[in-house]
Amino acid sequence: MNHMNSALESKLSILGASLDGELYYDSMMRALYATDASVYRELPLAVAMPRHAEDIKQLIHFARTEETSLIPRTAGTSLAGQCVGQGIVVDCSRYMTRILEFNEEESWVRVQPGVVRDDLNVHLKPHGFLFGPNTSTSNRAMIGGMVGNNSSGTYSLVYGTTRDHLMEVRAILSDGSDVIFKELTEKEFQAKLELNTLEGEIYRHLVEELSDEAQRNRIRKEFPKASIHRRNTGYAVDLLLESEVFSSKKVPFNFCKLIAGSEGTLAFITEIKIHIDPVPPPEIGLVCVHFNSVGESLKAVLKVMDHKPRAVELMDKIIMDRTKDSLMYRDYRFFIKGDPEAILVIEVGGETEDEVDRKLDKLEIDLKKAGFGYHYHKVFGDKIRKVWNLRKAGLGLLFNIKGDRKYVAVIEDTAVHIEDLPAYIAEFGAMMDRYGQTSVYYAHAGAGEIHLRPILNLKDPDDRKMFRKIGHDTAVLVKKYQGSLSGEHGDGRVRGEFIPIMVGEENYEMFRRLKDAWDPKHIFNPGKIVNAPPMDVSMRFDENPPEKRFETAFDFTSTDGILRATEKCNGSGDCRKTHLSGGTMCPSYMATRQEKDTTRARANILREVLTRSEDDNPFANDDIYNVMDLCLSCKGCASECPSNVNVATLKAEFQHQYYKTHGIPFRSKAFANISRLNGLGAIAPGLTNFFLQKAGSGLVKSVLKLAPKRKLPGLYHTTLRKWYKKVYKNIVPGPVEAGAKGKVYFFCDEFTNFNDTEIGIIAIRLLYALGYEVIMPSHVESGRAHISKGILNPVKKLAKKNVEIFSQLVSVDTPLIGLEPSAILSFRDEYPLLVPDNLKEAAIRLGGNALMIDEFLSREIDAGNLDASLFSDQEKDILLHGHCHQKALSSVNHSQKILSLPSNYEVEVIPSGCCGMAGSFGYEAEHFDLSMKIGELVLFPTIRKAPEKIVVAPGTSCRHQILDGTDRQAMHPVEVLWNALEGRDRSNEE
Repeated sequence: MNHMNSALESKLSILGASLDGELYYDSMMRALYATDASVYRELPLAVAMPRHAEDIKQLIHFARTEETSLIPRTAGTSLAGQCVGQGIVVDCSRYMTRILEFNEEESWVRVQPGVVRDDLNVHLKPHGFLFGPNTSTSNRAMIGGMVGNNSSGTYSLVYGTTRDHLMEVRAILSDGSDVIFKELTEKEFQAKLELNTLEGEIYRHLVEELSDEAQRNRIRKEFPKASIHRRNTGYAVDLLLESEVFSSKKVPFNFCKLIAGSEGTLAFITEIKIHIDPVPPPEIGLVCVHFNSVGESLKAVLKVMDHKPRAVELMDKIIMDRTKDSLMYRDYRFFIKGDPEAILVIEVGGETEDEVDRKLDKLEIDLKKAGFGYHYHKVFGDKIRKVWNLRKAGLGLLFNIKGDRKYVAVIEDTAVHIEDLPAYIAEFGAMMDRYGQTSVYYAHAGAGEIHLRPILNLKDPDDRKMFRKIGHDTAVLVKKYQGSLSGEHGDGRVRGEFIPIMVGEENYEMFRRLKDAWDPKHIFNPGKIVNAPPMDVSMRFDENPPEKRFETAFDFTSTDGILRATEKCNGSGDCRKTHLSGGTMCPSYMATRQEKDTTRARANILREVLTRSEDDNPFANDDIYNVMDLCLSCKGCASECPSNVNVATLKAEFQHQYYKTHGIPFRSKAFANISRLNGLGAIAPGLTNFFLQKAGSGLVKSVLKLAPKRKLPGLYHTTLRKWYKKVYKNIVPGPVEAGAKGKVYFFCDEFTNFNDTEIGIIAIRLLYALGYEVIMPSHVESGRAHISKGILNPVKKLAKKNVEIFSQLVSVDTPLIGLEPSAILSFRDEYPLLVPDNLKEAAIRLGGNALMIDEFLSREIDAGNLDASLFSDQEKDILLHGHCHQKALSSVNHSQKILSLPSNYEVEVIPSGCCGMAGSFGYEAEHFDLSMKIGELVLFPTIRKAPEKIVVAPGTSCRHQILDGTDRQAMHPVEVLWNALEGRDRSNEE
């Protein structure tokens, strides 16, 4: 990584001290902000996190004095490289996140640039409003970035673009002066021309440019067709030309038209006032029309548009095929019949479901009459969300393919008039055929914008040349149709070079003069829109990089090595969603709102160091350690990241490699060997508990550096293994004869054996009472604690031993059942990656039949082997918190289903992510506060608001966290079912 000289470092130190916010210029932070969601990488000078406008003024002054630049950034999800540059990256997502004012009567809201679009709508929904433009990244995209790129999204047919909603911005100009841009009357406009300030200068410059009739004619002739609503190519001077100042139209002048889509190159925005709309009609419905070709689907769009739909979105076969193997999205494919080449997802709205149904029927009849489509699947209610989530997932899923060839964002943003779309796409397809290329087609067919992505290896010199050739030739093709090279993602680095083709050289020179007038020293995001460098320089991947291979404990064959496992991250930033959006990934980011605590940051830092380090052990790097430190290994990323970047596995492997140089910390050894320590303590459990929880509690916490406020778990007075040997054969049968429904193997995990023994006893009694023979073979511990601390050599032996034992016993008919999700799901997740090659297939088969008890009982309900007649009909209300590993590798639905089995049990799933405990993480002194902060996001408040409800959590760590955070004792699902079981034997329950 690049190092800076001491003089510059001293100046940055002084600048940092002058800010109320933060300034970072260490190698780690610079590396994390060197990329966004594009193919580019440039190491910035520093990263600033301003708290307010005065901080930004300080940064502007520094940039002017030191002749550097400022790169504005919010979520960093730009696909064209807008957030990449060599100056100071100014991250407004950390502190400038307030909703400042809401005016219900006038339908507007004023926000800071770091407000997340979906979070804003959560705030507006109770008032009956929403901000309409909705990018596929809407659960992390921020209003400032949406203004910069003039974002639109799925519903642009109804809500238009961000520009259409932008009413006013407060900003700071390049000389550090404040300015407000808003609608102006002609008189107010004239007054601006008299100002002896930079603000006055930019108004006078515009008049000078647009007073030239020849210039006005060039704009009207060369710019994209005005009928194309999604047009972001260059600066939107054509829209200013249509105001009453420069035309006979009665349209007020507003520089906001220019600011939207200007990519932070003209002014630094600090506040944004946007128009908001009423919430959608009370009823909406979809019809998913299947086609035999993309071309046919595009021809059908014109017929669809006659019905005034709310949205018309395309998915092609490539996108749909990518969802088949995605843990999160394969269940969302319910509406796909057969193997279509393309699907149009069409949404309509109405006041009643019958009205919506009639509209969809009429649309289907018209399409059939015209000969378009072969299958029409209607979707209503909660399933609509799944369809749209599948469509949104396209961007990230395209990167989740093995090897260096990826679907690359180079031409993915072209927009043409809808009538030109079929012909344009046909020509584009022919061009791809000539290049021997395959492209993906998806997104906004109803708006004339299809996201197009060829598959390229940007490490390969020939493919890099093709990258440039495709970019250039597509620009020429789009110009033929007078379209826009950028429809919603902006010009940035990837399209900026081709703007002269799109608007003509003279109009491009006008853009350059405009930039000079606003920003004479080019301190605001230089190299974007004007003076863009060649689009094939400063790439994320070096050309012909040396092949780097690392000997790893985990088997990374599926990604062709650990380095390529990190390269799967394309920067889409799904890991930056907040707790308001739901989901698990990424709990530390949800609590800290720091980029360094995202899944993206962890993949980026690993990729950066492994690629560029010359050290003998590149893993022995403190930058990686600092970024990985707050990863809770929740595995949310394994399912929720569209590219399935599994940072839990990457972290464990990193720790394993890091220890080779730095040694294993004492505390990590202690936690990894907790089963062995508990085994010693179980010799005299009463004495052990007295020492751990009373007499020696402080000493233990001090020695192991544990949080003083955290309670230590106690040992049960016997172990589950001892109880099973002594009592199992003497259990009195329950409502169903034992063994009548078959047998199961019970995995006695180390947590249930020593700490949650009573729950294990209840689980075995429950299974026995429901008619299952329960066999507990002799086996070794799961190794979960070792995995969580990255001590992998011992766990490889444990995994091998358990696979050898259980692969001979376990089958679909005789599954392996476990109570603790993190332990039993190790068979499914880590074991196949840890065992020798000769056991890999056996491990995979075993993992498929290693079930949480929740999964097993859910399966038995589906098979008709369990029903409500076995249980109480009393009324109970239950709050359910799912375990992170369960959410990632199984489903909370199984727990919900079994808890709903008793007739009158109502189960509410808490929309919580991680509880914050995460095994040993929440015990550690330095992590305790964050652990509790994560719990306070959703879990703790939800439980406190429902003191009358039963709280249930399958995970042992979750139950402990709930107890410490709310003083409520959560139950395991089997305890609830045992209590509800009719005719159970209440004698000798131990």
